[in-house]
Amino acid sequence: MDEEQRVIEQAASWLRDADSLLVTAGAGMGVDSGLPDFRGNEGLWRAYPPLGAAQITFESIANPASFHEDPALAWGFYGHRLSLYREIEPHAGFAILRRWADRVPHGAFVRTSNVDGQFQRAGFAEDRVAECHGSIHYMQCMLPCCSRIWPASGFKPQVDEQACRLICALPRCPECGGVARPNVLMFNEAAWLSRRSDQQEASLQRWSASVGRPVVVEIGAGTALPTIRRFSERYGPRVIRINAREPQIDLAKGIGIRGSALATLIALDHALDQISGTQA
Repeated sequence: MDEEQRVIEQAASWLRDADSLLVTAGAGMGVDSGLPDFRGNEGLWRAYPPLGAAQITFESIANPASFHEDPALAWGFYGHRLSLYREIEPHAGFAILRRWADRVPHGAFVRTSNVDGQFQRAGFAEDRVAECHGSIHYMQCMLPCCSRIWPASGFKPQVDEQACRLICALPRCPECGGVARPNVLMFNEAAWLSRRSDQQEASLQRWSASVGRPVVVEIGAGTALPTIRRFSERYGPRVIRINAREPQIDLAKGIGIRGSALATLIALDHALDQISGTQA
């Protein structure tokens, strides 16, 4: 048996014996669904050529200042992403995770740095998802003038993709009438309203205190922003780290598997079926 297969079987045995599943996910989770990966400006500029032509970096556009300086451009970027996330179908790996959640006594909880809402779209319960960077599917006042957070469901962005600019009316705060922005944590952030995320984190802590043998399945969380990786490792020693580029992990915390989200989840699911006796 080669080392890769040994690691897959070790991970499958942890999944078989778990009483609960903690899924932690970064940007790499969405790549197999066709979502862009903004790792470095090259990824951003491939997805949004007008930003590349203007040499606008991810740190500049994903920044509260962009909504003050050029809200039509900022909403061109976020509005396009909002429409994309509403339309994209989560890849089959999400369904595999849901099946694993259904077979363990305490189910699953998800903690993700992604703002795309893909776990909820894939059928994970709203009260079992913690979005530590917020969600593009919710809005807040740009200032903010108040603590209100509201669903973005009534906003249908129209974007000139050649210019990456919003061409419909800007969304407005229902309290002050000023420009609204996504309720997401941006770079150089001082105005993000974290109440919704804080409530999700509190629910996660209550759940984690009630379970005994959680296995962590971490998917596509890189080292550039290591929030998710550090969180996962606090729940060692049974962390299964799936990462196409950076699978390394301290052996006292867990095991690393180099690979994409979908292909690795399929391989783990097959191994779990075999050791559980559900497949010949």
